[in-house]
Amino acid sequence: MLQRILRRPEVEAATGLKRSSIYEGMAAGTFPKTVPLSDKAVGWLESEIIAWQKARIAVRDGANEA
Repeated sequence: MLQRILRRPEVEAATGLKRSSIYEGMAAGTFPKTVPLSDKAVGWLESEIIAWQKARIAVRDGANEA
């Protein structure tokens, strides 16, 4: 099954985050990690970005309340 790989401008548009916030989230383990595409290019799996969005919505809606 093929998965779509998003480049940074698409990830920024989809999440509303800027580059620094994306990389800070990756370092903290709260944002999906990149997939290497070449020596100088990376991307993110669209499915992982969608899962991240759904998790943020669940937090907003209180789905993780104890």
